[in-house]
Amino acid sequence: MEYVRLGRTGLKVSRLCLGTMNFGPLTTEPDSFAIMDRALELGINFFDTANVYGWKKGEGITENIIGRWFAQGGGRREKTVIATKVYGVMGDWPNESRLSALHIRRACDESLRRMQTDYIDLYQMHHIDRDTPWEEIWQAMEVLVQQGKVLYVGSSNFAGWHIAQANEIAKQRHFMGLVSEQCHYNLAFRQVEMDLLPACQSYGLGVIPWSPLGAGILAGARADGGRRRIEDGQAKGIIEKYPERIPQYEAFCEKMGEKPADVAVAWLLANPVVTAPIIGPRTMEQFTGGLRALEITFTPEQLKELDAIWPGPGGPAPEAYSW
Repeated sequence: MEYVRLGRTGLKVSRLCLGTMNFGPLTTEPDSFAIMDRALELGINFFDTANVYGWKKGEGITENIIGRWFAQGGGRREKTVIATKVYGVMGDWPNESRLSALHIRRACDESLRRMQTDYIDLYQMHHIDRDTPWEEIWQAMEVLVQQGKVLYVGSSNFAGWHIAQANEIAKQRHFMGLVSEQCHYNLAFRQVEMDLLPACQSYGLGVIPWSPLGAGILAGARADGGRRRIEDGQAKGIIEKYPERIPQYEAFCEKMGEKPADVAVAWLLANPVVTAPIIGPRTMEQFTGGLRALEITFTPEQLKELDAIWPGPGGPAPEAYSW
């Protein structure tokens, strides 16, 4: 397994990040344990979760599964760089969501309890909170870092200007600020190349793409037993708007002799700005099958062909829309 530093930090993480969103709702606890054990055996040390995963308000089902896995011992916690998130609704009272100092500190303590650990390696804000000032957010995060409950702070689903704003204010407070951004990025969804990725590169943030398979449209026509798995309206919109792209992409993959899902993840890994794409398997077969992406490389001509099939926004801003 290859390891890289997470952004400008000294923390080393595997080139693939194990996403745990399916653990609980779609993957049984024993199967989740087996996948996490296999991940460590293969050298994958970077796991991502969130307090809302499990999708039953306030229960933190996935974090609880991870906590029971950690509790088995055997160095599981020590070998794992665990990333979780705060923002989502965890209860019915007014301060049980978003990024107030009150919610951040309570949510952190609850995540620690569920995961049966005394620290979180990477604590990520799951979304931007436009109603809470950065001074309040950073004050809360600083306390958690001082207490040893959080080591690094990251963001998810931020815009490029949010990254700049957050880290400039953190700098004024002599605080490290954001070290990573978890964003929606794949061959079919490349808008982040315009502003977000350049901001991450400039501020030294690691980039952790979620949905590397584009909600299933990049997984191949034969994925999931011969039916295409489409999970969201955006994916359906891409298919309806660009019906020719998927056959072209699958033909390209066939010519390479590789599975479409593996090519999609490998394309992200080929971008030097990307730290670790998140793979979110439901089964052990999906998990082990997805490791092939680590071995795939592209020629410049192949990358140009992929750009022709799945065009990006035209490069970083302002060149993407100006001269």
